[in-house]
Amino acid sequence: MYQSRKSEFVAVYGRRRVGKSYLVNEFFRNKILFSVVGTYVKDEEKDYESYRKLQLSHFYDSLILAGLDPKHSAPGSWREAFLLLRILLSAKRNKRKVVFIDELPWLAGPQSSELISELGYFWNSWADSQRNIILIVCGSATSWMLDNVIRDYGGLHGRLTEKIKLLPFTLAECEQFYKREGFHMSRYEIALSYMAFGGVPFYMGKLRNDLTLTDNIDRLFFADDNIHQEFRDVYAGLYSSKEKYVEIVKALGRKFYGMTQSEILEATGLTAGGTFSKLLDNLYESGIIRKYPRYGKERVETVYQLTDFFSLFYLRFIDGIQNKSGMWHTINRTGKFYSWAGETFELLCVSHLKQLQEALHIYSVDRNFCWSGKSQDGTGAQIDLVLVSDASRTDYLCEMKFSESVFAMTAEYNHNIRRKIAAFEDSPQHDKTHSIQVAVVASFGVAKGENTDVVNHVVSLEDLFGSR
Repeated sequence: MYQSRKSEFVAVYGRRRVGKSYLVNEFFRNKILFSVVGTYVKDEEKDYESYRKLQLSHFYDSLILAGLDPKHSAPGSWREAFLLLRILLSAKRNKRKVVFIDELPWLAGPQSSELISELGYFWNSWADSQRNIILIVCGSATSWMLDNVIRDYGGLHGRLTEKIKLLPFTLAECEQFYKREGFHMSRYEIALSYMAFGGVPFYMGKLRNDLTLTDNIDRLFFADDNIHQEFRDVYAGLYSSKEKYVEIVKALGRKFYGMTQSEILEATGLTAGGTFSKLLDNLYESGIIRKYPRYGKERVETVYQLTDFFSLFYLRFIDGIQNKSGMWHTINRTGKFYSWAGETFELLCVSHLKQLQEALHIYSVDRNFCWSGKSQDGTGAQIDLVLVSDASRTDYLCEMKFSESVFAMTAEYNHNIRRKIAAFEDSPQHDKTHSIQVAVVASFGVAKGENTDVVNHVVSLEDLFGSR
């Protein structure tokens, strides 16, 4: 965008703490001619005029610091504020003029129509035609960004030239980060840290390299009561229905493998309708949850699963307790730990589908889903992940197994896989022209033996990190 020959208007959005502001500031550094940050104010809806006045004063202060002549009076409206921004930029002789409006949802406030209208007018009436403006708007309140900027049907409709949905680090990026910070962590421990913090740079940056991972998790999650506020802050700034977002997330946190819409409604007491669907859609767009088809019953079910690792860990181990310093030391490597690790490792694998696909040498994946059905003897048969490749006419049945050493397959496990294969072969979801291959994803791979003959592919953590 910086090298293009036209004005650019980009929206950066994503989960809170993922590094949106850092990305923009780190890349442009001293090339930003004007930068302003919205201020979060509690109970902002009670006195909107005072809220608006505060944000306008901060906007004016930023204009002065950027070089606006103080002879210009402070703006009394967003129309005047953007006119002053135009005056400031017109006086600059830079080849490319970068404008960064950070935390736009907080700047706009709950009654955001005025700012959005004037921002649209600023872009449409002047900035776009200048051909050298780079306007970047950013916000952690993903639902607000989606509703008011990315999907706006007013003055901003169709005006964005780019949008960046910033995602957490992958395992490989976590490894690079830890090495830069002086850690000498094994890939196993990097994976464990991912299962607790989810590759979110803000949390990773709080780890100390003179402590073990167990000590760090205990210090950040169990010994610090601020963790409760941090969980709430993940969902703060959602000016409408923020309590309902937390209700949905807590309900999903109690059902690791996810819930259907009807199940969520029953668990939360919320009302079905467009508002509820919008809540789910916004959580999905922010990367907090995922939705996937679950086959095997009479009809396909759309399942919503909480995928934010930090929220999952908090709800599983921290929610409702106060200052339990040392608690992770007592949980680590117990049945409670292995239960959590077994489930969360599956989510870790699903979060790295690209790396899994590369490890399996699959040219293209047309569909992926969870399958739950019954074998011929009537017992349940569930497959963690099915990858369907029409190009190679193959259905890959993926089993995920967390372990602290090489996984040794037993005769019983071999039998269970064969039972799942047979059940899936008879299901409507299996194209009878497709072959079936079984892939076992295990932390340290699978030990070769007489019970591994049913396995076609073995994938380990090393593969999920990708090529070195």
